[in-house]
Amino acid sequence: MQDRVVNIARVAKVVKGGRRFSFSALIVVGDSKDKVGFGLGKANEVPDAIRKGSDQAKKNMITVRKNGGTIPFEVVGKYGSAKVLMYPAKKGKGIIAGGAVRIIAELAGIQDIVCKVHGTRNHQNVVRAVINGLKQLESLEEYAKNRGKEAHEVYQVRNAQAQA
Repeated sequence: MQDRVVNIARVAKVVKGGRRFSFSALIVVGDSKDKVGFGLGKANEVPDAIRKGSDQAKKNMITVRKNGGTIPFEVVGKYGSAKVLMYPAKKGKGIIAGGAVRIIAELAGIQDIVCKVHGTRNHQNVVRAVINGLKQLESLEEYAKNRGKEAHEVYQVRNAQAQA
């Protein structure tokens, strides 16, 4: 398991005697194969916040379904005002994504993906939107089974109507 720090923020609580400072750490944990999770740790010291976030991330792991080194189909993850568009990419293209999305893709074991973040740059909302999008992924067989059909009945080729 690898853990990476996405963001560390110093937060202030105003009390009678002045300000009390503490730290908030957003951590992503993954095995670089197919499991990834995130956690938010808060403490008075940075190392304690990172440890707490890492522990929470290990409890909140999800399994990412992949098709080779990329995702099986394009998906939109949403959380709050954050919207992350994720597209599968050809082998060798690499991870075309910024900031938090790149960290999650690397730790989930995705080698080729194209992503675009819309709506907000807030690290927590972007991470939650990416996790939401990755949870929506399922294999073609699972998708067909959920709809009571065979895999060949639901499989679509892009621009099939234009070619017909």
